[in-house]
Amino acid sequence: MTTDFSDDVKDYIDRSLKHLWIHTVQQDELEQDDALLVIRSGEGIYLTDSKARKYIDLMSGLWVVAVGHGREQLSEIAAEQMARMSFANPFSYATEPAIDLATRLAEISPPGLERAFFVNSGSEAVETAIRMAKQWQYNRGDQRKFKVISRVGSYHGTTYGALSINHSSYMNKTPFEPMMPGAVKAPGELNADLIEQVVLQEKPETVAAIIAEPISTANGSHVPAPEYWKKLRALCDEHDIVLIADEVINGFGRTGKWFAMEHFGVTPDLITVAKQLSSGYAPIAAVLASEKISDGFRGDTSKALIGGSTWGAHPVSCAVALGNLDIIANERLVENSEKTGAYIAEQLLELQNRHSGIVADTRGIGLMQVIDLKRNVEAGESFREEDEIGKVVGQAMRDNGLLSRAGATIQIAPPLVINREEADEIVDSLDQVLDTVESTYGLK
Repeated sequence: MTTDFSDDVKDYIDRSLKHLWIHTVQQDELEQDDALLVIRSGEGIYLTDSKARKYIDLMSGLWVVAVGHGREQLSEIAAEQMARMSFANPFSYATEPAIDLATRLAEISPPGLERAFFVNSGSEAVETAIRMAKQWQYNRGDQRKFKVISRVGSYHGTTYGALSINHSSYMNKTPFEPMMPGAVKAPGELNADLIEQVVLQEKPETVAAIIAEPISTANGSHVPAPEYWKKLRALCDEHDIVLIADEVINGFGRTGKWFAMEHFGVTPDLITVAKQLSSGYAPIAAVLASEKISDGFRGDTSKALIGGSTWGAHPVSCAVALGNLDIIANERLVENSEKTGAYIAEQLLELQNRHSGIVADTRGIGLMQVIDLKRNVEAGESFREEDEIGKVVGQAMRDNGLLSRAGATIQIAPPLVINREEADEIVDSLDQVLDTVESTYGLK
């Protein structure tokens, strides 16, 4: 083991730049001085990099780490399960951790969602939900129903089917076209009547499913009116369309409820979950299905759901996820998300008043808040491409001990274990970030 910390840091950075393909980031940008962070450890809401710099994990990784970093209890659960039995064929057998986790999910999910189909990631969960919806229609003799409607602005993952229904502004699909046939865009406005117009235009007898995030983070965490989801539910019931709620980001307390759909009093046919299901301590995701959907796969073998996943229902991941849900429940982290999220929202409004020239809006629900910036709020002027607002805000946040996805929109989604003192620390740091933005562009 090296005793020269600086040499050790340089070695990791050099080998990362040579061998590790970091997702979505341009390699040339990473090669600039101090651009690449190597994260070494974490505790609670904090992360420490290889240069011993401490940051608040302001986006919980990627809306993942509900119970915070450094939970020894979860590592002990993983080790115990590995020692007992690390793997069993999920195509042929059940395991106790998978049964226990599926049971717990049925207990905490919206009423009527009784079965869990386990996979490995949010993208894979969305992919599986699409296949479930299409095959459910096929099994019931409706082979004309193949279209999947999703909203402009929504993000659903990067596997082929999930990418096809992605319509977020930062996801360029051109290199991969043609995409999945029948992937239909609906307007991004939170107006169920507009989606109904798309269904009627596409012909309801051809539409297999509608998928949407209850509260879309990619589209700025705008919370729809209560009647929005009720209208979607009625629309799907009228035309035998499968309603899919993508709760990969929303689920397990992020919005102040176990599931974001609870805010709207609507039960979808399928829910996709991942991320906070295990708080990132093990890869796992799932599709939660209603009995109406799962019953559509009963009968002869030809009606069984086609396809599975080698690592789906992995016993270690299931055991860790169950332990994670225990922590969320026992420490009342869902309630803390609602309470502390509301407190942060109040503080962000004060920030908006102090920086009214550049802060156009603050909004969100639970611990899923955002700040929207403009170059000139009064004139409605957005930042220009040459302003490189992403680089300016990102660097200012790092300089002030914050790690998050940042640009003209700043994501504020810390782990659910955050307390009031840590919330104040976040807001104070964001105040400094906004001071820097104003100074950089001569807006103060």
